[in-house]
Amino acid sequence: MAVETTRWGIVYCPKTGTGKGRKHWEKIQKVLDARQVQYDFVQSETSESVERLVKMLISNGYKTIIIVGGDSALNDAVNCLMLEEKAVREEVALGVIPNGVMNDFARFWGFDEDDVEKTVGWLARRRVRKVDLGCIRYTNSHGNKCHRYFLNCVNIGMTADIMNLRRQTRRLFGSRTLSFLSSFFVMLFHRMEYKMKLKINNSTIERKVMTVCIGSGPGYGQTPNAVPYNGMLDVSVVYHPEVVQLIEGLWLLVTGRFLNHRSVHPFRTKEVEVEYAKHALVGIDGRLMKTPVGAFKVSVEEEVLNFLIPV
Repeated sequence: MAVETTRWGIVYCPKTGTGKGRKHWEKIQKVLDARQVQYDFVQSETSESVERLVKMLISNGYKTIIIVGGDSALNDAVNCLMLEEKAVREEVALGVIPNGVMNDFARFWGFDEDDVEKTVGWLARRRVRKVDLGCIRYTNSHGNKCHRYFLNCVNIGMTADIMNLRRQTRRLFGSRTLSFLSSFFVMLFHRMEYKMKLKINNSTIERKVMTVCIGSGPGYGQTPNAVPYNGMLDVSVVYHPEVVQLIEGLWLLVTGRFLNHRSVHPFRTKEVEVEYAKHALVGIDGRLMKTPVGAFKVSVEEEVLNFLIPV
């Protein structure tokens, strides 16, 4: 039996490393009920289950799918949607109620984790905007050709390493601040460089690089001018700064002026070719992915996803 076209299908992704998850979800439910939103919800047990649950909601006819989670959960939902035929995708709108360790894409649109009432009010008005998706195409360790989409960014090198470390320390400390400080401490005393060869527009970069961020969105402050609706990717290539410059770079990152750092080299393009990035980890939308084998490409696909934005 088909569900009502106005009924929301909600995937609730509990936040790891904190005991506040259940209270936050109860608050969301109260707001939904107070606004008389018709909805059904399912809870993800693991990150792998998000795609399965989104597929189930699509198969059951839900036209509005809301992810209560962060950037990684949104990434899973997006990749599930992109497996569907275009005609199916055109009928589905994806929305987010931020509830993750990283909520960068939600924050870009003005969604605030602490203001559930405003978020639900915006979503209820169902203002849909088509947004771009980045796509990384690579070969895995089994020799299979693979691809994965992203809303926010792909990180290559140190930032991917730090994001992975931050997730691990978040589980250990249960605190966003402590995990950030411990990760930054390691970054200061365990800095790395990676030998890379990149092709961006007409430029070829072949040298040691600390980190690369390729953003369709704000890229956790590293591609602050990127927007997911101009058909372009913003790229920040960071060479190896000294310790003092590294601290300066952190300050510029926090204050939204990352591109002003002397070690940051920005580009705007439709495609990035990575011929090699030796021993560099690769992260996508805040989660470590299996490192591609050999060369890979990152490109952009224009206006392929219906996303619910504020009014």
